[in-house]
Amino acid sequence: MKGKIRALEAISKSLEPNSGERSDVRDKVVQYGEDFLDEIDELKAYVFTENKGSGLLESPINEDPAGIETLLELLLENVDTPGLNPASGGHLGYIPGGGIYYSALGDYLADITNRYAGIFFASPGSVRMENMLVRWMADLVGYPSSASGNLASGGSIANLSAIVAAREAHNIKAKDIEKTVIYLSSQAHHCIDKAIRIAGLHECVQRQIPLDSQFRMIPEDLEKIIQSDKEAGLIPFMVIASAGTTDVGAVDPLEEIGKIARSRELWYHIDAAYGGFFLLTEYGKEIMKGIEMSDSVVMDPHKGLFLPYGLGVVLVKDVHALNKAHQYQANYMQDALESTDEYSPADLSPELTKHFRGLRLWLPLKLHGLKPFRAALEEKLLLARYFYEEIQKIPGFVVGPEPELSVVTYRYIPKKGDADAFNKKLIDAVQRDGRVFISSTLLDGHFTLRLAVLSFRTHLKTIDTLLEVLKIKANEMENL
Repeated sequence: MKGKIRALEAISKSLEPNSGERSDVRDKVVQYGEDFLDEIDELKAYVFTENKGSGLLESPINEDPAGIETLLELLLENVDTPGLNPASGGHLGYIPGGGIYYSALGDYLADITNRYAGIFFASPGSVRMENMLVRWMADLVGYPSSASGNLASGGSIANLSAIVAAREAHNIKAKDIEKTVIYLSSQAHHCIDKAIRIAGLHECVQRQIPLDSQFRMIPEDLEKIIQSDKEAGLIPFMVIASAGTTDVGAVDPLEEIGKIARSRELWYHIDAAYGGFFLLTEYGKEIMKGIEMSDSVVMDPHKGLFLPYGLGVVLVKDVHALNKAHQYQANYMQDALESTDEYSPADLSPELTKHFRGLRLWLPLKLHGLKPFRAALEEKLLLARYFYEEIQKIPGFVVGPEPELSVVTYRYIPKKGDADAFNKKLIDAVQRDGRVFISSTLLDGHFTLRLAVLSFRTHLKTIDTLLEVLKIKANEMENL
């Protein structure tokens, strides 16, 4: 048996490359990244290719190793070229992030050291770091010392955690679900509906509250509908507001909704995945006044702090509600039980095994300081307003609501023909041009174009490029 073990050991030790082998591969990988960043301003935001990355299939996983040069070539041709380039400043479509460099170094260190950040006993330092970051964000929102939260993989899991915490805090039983009411708007992100279903609340009554002309929830209608439901013997449970909707960037009247939720004893949740970090600006603090009245809130650092994908945050005003919903003990984990003032992420989230996400946030915040993040957010707000004003100067274009944050909706009205069909062709033409990427949505049944400014690499030149492309492509299509 020992002979077999030693033979297997000799093969398996290839998983531990020596210093020279590490250096060779690492240098080539780092150079690949450097080339990408050096060329980022010239790279297209969107690239149409025929094979759409199918070249990867010609190099299947097998027993034999491949060289790093071959693998980087496969990566370049099949992953980092076709489709959307979210690292590009020209990514003006969905809610972009960007991927700041120092965050990648944080991930590198987290992966090399492989700290287990799920339980305090295993890695007190990493848990303290993540809890410190949560506390900083809770202070930004205006939550009391009783608040805590968790660094999740994104807004979807963060919203799920908040909704499950609300369910447990209000002691919603299966027998009452069909009489329990959740209040939200048609502008709520689709992950909210998904979270409600996963949380076992899909049979709840869902009331979509009417919107004003700015696509914001109307508090007076919310109050009336809650009262009507109570009189009908239903159980008003939770109201979900938005601080930056995906479609138009609308911010619901958070303070007015908060007063209603408090007087009616509803759980008040705010999805601020997109808009939350505008609280770093004076304008953001003003427009989001009342966010501190919520019971839970979600914010995405991979949006408003420009991090790589993979970090959303749930904050809950009463940490005991989050703990009640997620805490669990197992016999094999008895060694990890110890008295501490620090909550473990495993007690506040669905995850037990988790990536040490805190380092990807902590390192850039410490290396840069807050000043450039705040400046970038203020810049994006102004760029959206600039585009809103300039697009109206191009004949044929009409705009939606004045932007509250950094999303602008607009469309072209052709001199003849169907406007929806025209705008579908227009967005395709812009995307095929590739210098910038824009997206679309449906507003009041009309095909509508969207500008979403949030990449840290998006600057005035980018917006001027989009304006130029839109003008040229619209004129070309009109002339056809």
